[in-house]
Amino acid sequence: MQIAQQILFIVITGIAVWLFAKKVKEIRANIRLGRDEDISDNKPQRWRNLLLLAFGQKKMFRYPLVAVLHFFVYAGFIIINIEVLEIVLDGLFGTHRLFVKPLGNVYDFLINSFEILAVLVIIGCVVFLIRRNFIKLRRFISHDLDGWPRSDANYILITEIILMLLFLTLNASDTLLIKRAAFVSESQSFGFVVSVHLQPFLNGLGNGTLEIIERGCWWLHIVGIFAFLNYLPYSKHLHIILAFPNAYYGRLKPPGEMENMPSVQKEVLYAMQPEVVPAGDAEPTKKFGAKDVQDLSWKNLMDAYSCTECGRCTAACPANITGKLLSPRKIMMDTRDRMEDLRRNIKKNGEAKEDGKTLLHDYISVEELRACTTCNACVQECPVSINPLDIILQLRRYLVMEESNAPQEWSAMFSNVENNFAPWKFSPDDRDKWVSETS
Repeated sequence: MQIAQQILFIVITGIAVWLFAKKVKEIRANIRLGRDEDISDNKPQRWRNLLLLAFGQKKMFRYPLVAVLHFFVYAGFIIINIEVLEIVLDGLFGTHRLFVKPLGNVYDFLINSFEILAVLVIIGCVVFLIRRNFIKLRRFISHDLDGWPRSDANYILITEIILMLLFLTLNASDTLLIKRAAFVSESQSFGFVVSVHLQPFLNGLGNGTLEIIERGCWWLHIVGIFAFLNYLPYSKHLHIILAFPNAYYGRLKPPGEMENMPSVQKEVLYAMQPEVVPAGDAEPTKKFGAKDVQDLSWKNLMDAYSCTECGRCTAACPANITGKLLSPRKIMMDTRDRMEDLRRNIKKNGEAKEDGKTLLHDYISVEELRACTTCNACVQECPVSINPLDIILQLRRYLVMEESNAPQEWSAMFSNVENNFAPWKFSPDDRDKWVSETS
């Protein structure tokens, strides 16, 4: 029987790891659809950002209560799953609580700590479920979360609660069996700090039933962990993993500094000073801006996969607040959806074939892009260093420079800049006339 359980465990573990690795490889390939971008400057600052933003969740602590609860859920879930190492080794070797003897009293301390964290995780998840489904904060009832995105968050929170309850019940039934085997009096406390209080609910059960509960919780807990692992790549909770590289590769330039295209600067220079055009300069001009995900950089695409869908960017967006169509959160979700659709296209045809769709127009509309004020509020608010504005600017640049698609007011301003070197319809020679008129 024990051998059969070991074989079953090895098979389940192998399948879970293989499926996860397969999906991770697919996501990596999706990110690599983007154009190359060198982000290797100022490594000390990048490591600092990784520690402060990803590990320390620095931006979250502008909202202390939510930050503490989020930290409990995040840190608690990650730390408790150190205990998964013991479960995996027990499953592989057919042992039971392998680390008890090597760690001694340290083992009791660790499990007690894990149980306290498990309770904190449950509290945090319950509070977040209430915030999402009963208090209904504006950023959680927005229509860009309709359907799967809204359900996804609830599924994850409920799953975390179930996994923590399984962990506590496992410990309660196991320590109660040990207590009975050691002929410890029922009135005498024996067990871990939290699960010991669950033992009274199990006292009326026989040893055989307790063993079934203990084994059932053990299997459900580890299979649940493996299921959660494979659910992550399909969920917004992929940020649990990608928040770290995304924080490291976050842009270090001042938020208001926009990326210029050297080819654009060169064309403007040549238009204003034709005499500086080098003879035989036949360097082809690259596409201006971005029309589809392949035109964005790999960092833009990693941003899309790192999005937590928390909606802080949209809640801070002045365009969205005033009722305009723009939602920075939706920009990131649409970019991710387009990548996934392209991957399905590639898997179906063996290569990327024209599907008649592009990120611009089919996923993100002109109206959304024009609503952006480039204020950087979305960039400032994001807790994991995502930059929706960069995608917006690149798509808008394509609209204007490749499709000549701009509002009449913009076109008039562009014409004035081109002809008069200023946004106003005044000749450069007449620009200082106001001095003589007022003197």
